[in-house]
Amino acid sequence: MGKSKKEKLSTEQQVTLLVTLKTRFEKNMPRHKGLKWADVEARLTAAADKLWTLHIMEETGGEPDVVGFDKKAGEYIFYDCSAETPAGRRNVCYDREALESRKEHKPADNAVDMAAAIGITLLTEEQYRELQQLGKFDLKTSSWVETPPAIRKLGGALFCDRRYDHVFTYHNGASSYYAVRGFRGSLKV
Repeated sequence: MGKSKKEKLSTEQQVTLLVTLKTRFEKNMPRHKGLKWADVEARLTAAADKLWTLHIMEETGGEPDVVGFDKKAGEYIFYDCSAETPAGRRNVCYDREALESRKEHKPADNAVDMAAAIGITLLTEEQYRELQQLGKFDLKTSSWVETPPAIRKLGGALFCDRRYDHVFTYHNGASSYYAVRGFRGSLKV
C-alpha cells in the first residue's frame, strides 16, 4: 500500500460512505448502545480527514463501525468490524523491520506501515478482546495486534483470533506472513 496521501472525498463519495456507515450502525446497535447516529454523523461531516480514513478502511474490507465513545476525549471510536480480518490488508508481516529482514519471498507490505498510511492504529490485545465481546470475529483468519516492545525487540509479534468459542493470543516471528493473517485498526473521530 505504501504511503497514502490524505485526500478529500467528493460529495458523492461522502454521501455513499455515510449511507454505508449509517446502515451498518443501525444494523448493529448492540455495538454502540446509547449512541445516536445523528451525533456520529455530525462529527463525521466536520472531519473530512477522518472520512477519508474511514473510506480507506472500507475500501480495504474493514467494515468500520462505531464501538464506543471516549467521554474524556469527546471522540467516537471506530474499529474494523468485518467478520474476518480485512481482505485488503492480509498477507503482510508485522512491521518495516520485519519486512526488511526477509531475504526472499517478501510480502508486499507490513501491518504497522499500512495502518499508519491509512491513518489508523493497530488494535491492542485489549481492544481486540473488547471487539470480540461485540460479536464473533476472525473465525477463519487472524489479526496482528500491537506488540509490546520487549517482545518485538526479540523478533516476535502478537496476533489474535477466535477458535473454539475462545479468543486466543499467539506469537510468531514478526517477519512471518500468511494469506489468512491481516490486521484490524481503530480510529477516533
